[in-house]
Amino acid sequence: MLSDTAAIVIIGDEILSGKFVEENAAYLIPALRELGVSLRRIEVIPDSLEDIAETIRRLSARHDHVFTSGGVGPTHDDMTMEGVARAFGSKLRRHAELEQLLRAFYGGRLTERNLRMADVPDGAALILSDHSFWPVTQVRNVYILPGVPALFRRKFDSIRERFRARPFCATRVYCAAEEGNIAAYLDEVVAAFPQVSIGSYPRFDTPDFRVIVTLESKDAEAVERARKALVTSLPDGIVVRVE
Repeated sequence: MLSDTAAIVIIGDEILSGKFVEENAAYLIPALRELGVSLRRIEVIPDSLEDIAETIRRLSARHDHVFTSGGVGPTHDDMTMEGVARAFGSKLRRHAELEQLLRAFYGGRLTERNLRMADVPDGAALILSDHSFWPVTQVRNVYILPGVPALFRRKFDSIRERFRARPFCATRVYCAAEEGNIAAYLDEVVAAFPQVSIGSYPRFDTPDFRVIVTLESKDAEAVERARKALVTSLPDGIVVRVE
């Protein structure tokens, strides 16, 4: 199932310690799926330059898109920009356009620490949007987003259409049998339709079915053929419904 791939990096001691519940990956997961992007990994890491640099370097090499959350403010624990710079062997530089935006926004309230938010990795691109006054910083295939959930959602939504790809097609088959009883039938369909991703998920709290089988691909015709093959092969009485 060929598609754009993505990884999410959640950066912050506050998430790992449980001080705050993680919301941004939870928002991004269905958004990426709707856009046709295959999310392959989510990692939650501490406010550590070494961890940020290593994680970004590794995930950037293995995925089409990497989205970061957190660590972009003016305080001591905001290390994402420097960590991304280290990941690619570059340095931070003061971006004149971002500095101008900060000075206009803060006016007389501006402090030197606020200006840290104008420091970005050398070679970074700014993605401007009519929907937000503050651009998204892009370094290679890494998109650096804020950790505050309301700001994260606003920033991602301002750039989301640039990631739109061919959509996924999916269907579900609800089965009144345990996984062991249908595993051999699933094996046959998996072998016959390698372009379709097939998953089996047991349920123990429903009266009418025991397993949900999902079939998905960017090839809608293949999904339909795989569905028919599975439903036809299963013994009578096992398929409760198809959605």
